[in-house]
Amino acid sequence: MTTLSADDLVSRQYEALPYPARNPRDEARRLIEGSPGALPEMRHWIFGGRLPARMRVLFAGGGTGDGCIMLAQQLADAGIAAEITHLDMSAAAQKIAAERAAIRGLKVDFVRGSLLDVERLAPGPFDYIDCCGVLHHLADPAAGLAALRSVLARGGGMGLMVYGRIGRSGVYDMQDALRLLAPEGDPPAARLAIAKRLLPALPTTNRLRRNEAVTDHLNGGDAGIFDLLLHSRDRAYDVESFVGLIEDGGLGLASLIEPARYQPETYLLDPQLRRIAGDLDPRDRAVLAERLAGNIARHVAYVVHPDHEALPPAPLDPDAIPVWSRTDGAQMAAAMGSDRVLKLTLDGLAYRFPLPQSAPVIARAIDGRASVGEIAAQVKVQGFERAWPATFAVLNGISRLFLRRA
Repeated sequence: MTTLSADDLVSRQYEALPYPARNPRDEARRLIEGSPGALPEMRHWIFGGRLPARMRVLFAGGGTGDGCIMLAQQLADAGIAAEITHLDMSAAAQKIAAERAAIRGLKVDFVRGSLLDVERLAPGPFDYIDCCGVLHHLADPAAGLAALRSVLARGGGMGLMVYGRIGRSGVYDMQDALRLLAPEGDPPAARLAIAKRLLPALPTTNRLRRNEAVTDHLNGGDAGIFDLLLHSRDRAYDVESFVGLIEDGGLGLASLIEPARYQPETYLLDPQLRRIAGDLDPRDRAVLAERLAGNIARHVAYVVHPDHEALPPAPLDPDAIPVWSRTDGAQMAAAMGSDRVLKLTLDGLAYRFPLPQSAPVIARAIDGRASVGEIAAQVKVQGFERAWPATFAVLNGISRLFLRRA
């Protein structure tokens, strides 16, 4: 009996079960949006609010196309010229991504192969590289990151996503259990059948069953179950090891996403504890926040060259233009409620963000065209110079509001 290597097993998985499971016909009714790669946040964190005149973009391990389709559509809608390359080793996944692009009339170049061979397959340089959910499946993630850095334009940046170790509580217990019940050498369909028999029978004390931050086995279909619980190569990172991977790779951290989830004050109400946390260095603050929250199941970051100079506009820059992502002013103003506290639930945890009294008025005035100076003149809010930065800090912290330059 032939023993398959981990590389062979991973390749077999994605040909049999392209991930994430997508039906191209759904493009007629929705655009899937998220991080990394959303135009407003990528422009803010990497390019200082202003994109290059013409962009070269690489999706490294683009799968069935969620991020690629999102950014290609957003760039097209904004009238921004771009050359977009989708690199993936799975022919089945690329077929789905290509059908999705065709339905939307988007031009994307599809290149099949490993991101480790990117210099040969897609030599760049690229202004933006998106690598979402791929590095943690490589035998050597650092080598993968180095390969991507080699084709990154000097003034460009990357959007990265890796699994979060603490937030994936229970996942690796179940992977171990399923290696006993459904060995890796068995056919994928047989292993999947065993997993589907096991999941409904898990004890109420099982850590995966209790983990509200991980849901692929509940709503990701067969591909989601297999990718989560039967993957042959899967590692996860705590925030310090993720930042270490970035820095060891000769890159600088522009921002973790969503920033508020990595701020201890999001979870601490006690004034003394907040003061202590405020004195920690940035990395220790992120470490503390991750341990307090316990539900960060994936780490997303925007990274740049260490000498990168394009910083986001300051919130009080009168010429900066606030822009929404995945929401609008009316929705956010309504969400603030009569008590001016923004309430939302992320991965099973309820968050509360107090806002200035004038925040709803300011939010309604943001239309993606008016500058900060124009908004200040329009709303005529007393104390705008204090209320607006506080409002922006909350909404940028949850990755809903960003700044661009004209």
